[in-house]
Amino acid sequence: MPKPELLVAFPTPAESPFVVEHVADEFTSVCPVTGQPDFGAVTVRFEPRPAKAGGLCVELKSLKTYLQSFRNEGIYYESVTNRIRDDLARLMDPTWMLVKTDWKVRGGIRSVVRASHGVVPGMWAT
Repeated sequence: MPKPELLVAFPTPAESPFVVEHVADEFTSVCPVTGQPDFGAVTVRFEPRPAKAGGLCVELKSLKTYLQSFRNEGIYYESVTNRIRDDLARLMDPTWMLVKTDWKVRGGIRSVVRASHGVVPGMWAT
């Protein structure tokens, strides 16, 4: 199972708004139907709450280790995306967040899944 307990946060370093984008280009999980590996990229984009409001950011090594915990997990694309969103939202409670998974072609079909938390501004919604 994916391990949200691996995620670590640190205090937001600013009072004024800013956007963070983390991209993991080598994400791997397993198709729950065929047992074959699925490969894709995960993009996490969020606006942390201000420091005075107790804002948090995710620490990168912990994010990498957490994403690697999906490696042997039989899980659908949609579930991966929503699980990452839920675990990171629980950890950081950002003003808003968008998690996008972009999967490699399999069977002639390429899939992109997006899951949001809060109201994602239009300029960041893709």
